[in-house]
Amino acid sequence: MDEVIQKAKTAKEISYSLSDFDAGDRKKALISIADALRENVEEILAANKKDVKKSREKGVSSALIDRLHLDHSRLEDISQAVINVAELPDHLGEVKQKFTPPNELTIRETIVPLGVVSVIYEARPNVTVDITSLALKTGNAVLLRGSSSTIESNKVLVSIMQTALEKTGFPRNSVQLIESPDRTLTKSLFTAKQYIDVLIPRGGKDLIDTVVREAQIPVIETGAGNCHIYIDEHAAPELARRIIIDAKVQRPSVCNSCETILLHKKWAEANFADLLDDLSFHGVQLHGDSEAAAYSNIIQKADESDWEKEYLSLDLAVKVVASAEEAIEHIQQYSTMHSEAVITEDAKVKDIFFKKVDASTVYHNASTRFTDGFEFGFGAEVGISTQKLHARGPMGLQALTSTKYLVSGTGQTKGNLPLSGNIQK
Repeated sequence: MDEVIQKAKTAKEISYSLSDFDAGDRKKALISIADALRENVEEILAANKKDVKKSREKGVSSALIDRLHLDHSRLEDISQAVINVAELPDHLGEVKQKFTPPNELTIRETIVPLGVVSVIYEARPNVTVDITSLALKTGNAVLLRGSSSTIESNKVLVSIMQTALEKTGFPRNSVQLIESPDRTLTKSLFTAKQYIDVLIPRGGKDLIDTVVREAQIPVIETGAGNCHIYIDEHAAPELARRIIIDAKVQRPSVCNSCETILLHKKWAEANFADLLDDLSFHGVQLHGDSEAAAYSNIIQKADESDWEKEYLSLDLAVKVVASAEEAIEHIQQYSTMHSEAVITEDAKVKDIFFKKVDASTVYHNASTRFTDGFEFGFGAEVGISTQKLHARGPMGLQALTSTKYLVSGTGQTKGNLPLSGNIQK
């Protein structure tokens, strides 16, 4: 039995016992985890330094290094996110609806865990803790498959959380990490349907496409973030400039950063020069269509791949458009349905954009950087779902629950079938 199947089987067995713990128990366990993370900062940072060093030696991109890197501030944010999740309302076991149909059965739709949640992800040690806290809060067991680039960080984080769980009476293996670097084990993860209830991929497009294509168990698809911002002709110039700089520069290596700006021709004629100065000041490299490139010789000529690309760097595609309709058509063609934004003072343009753009999150006069479970008040997030079934957008606690119908009767039967006659009185 390989490591994946062994740990998946253990997770399934534990998932049944997690129903023995109530909301107070789950909160206590999460607080214990947050305390343990704060008490073991130096051990975590030492492990993380090994991962960062190894990745740099392999020539990994600066964007991935940024996602991998931990420091005191980021660790404190991770610990605080666990506390935030602990403090959220616990809806497990609540009755969503109760009704009595004509057959006089009493039917209650209740909130229950999914069971075993498995997540496969790349270069994000914070995901190790975020997923665990959300899964435990919703009564799920969790099986993690991080990338080899974060193995030292993940091993230490999981070990610390397991010890903290034991101290509060939870099974140590409520959270488990697949430690072997053997990539063939991923195939076992894809087919462990009898043990794993849902598989969630977080990472680049290639990883997500592979999981969606090959997994034989239910998948919640999180998508790459080819996010667009359309600057309408009626956009306030300084507001637009500030939003663009935030969405591209504040942290370019994450999935909710802006990758393409679409400029209305009239706005560009009056304001693009100032926006160019802003972007140049921050070291952003532009890739533009012929109309955009005509504004400056520092703009590289874009090709088809630039409209499709999730740069995750200080690169930005730019296209000049004649109307909101043209901008929306471009988004419809190239969007990954993650986060899209419009900047305008025209309410009609805003309404059209909100209605026509198909994405998990659509913004008006705000940066796309807010598509995040923490920013939405979810405490942390499982990921950003770009699909439409079960969960969409930043996934918090609700995304890790399902429902169960509890039906009580007084002897109702569907038919009126006779018995044999041998009935003891």
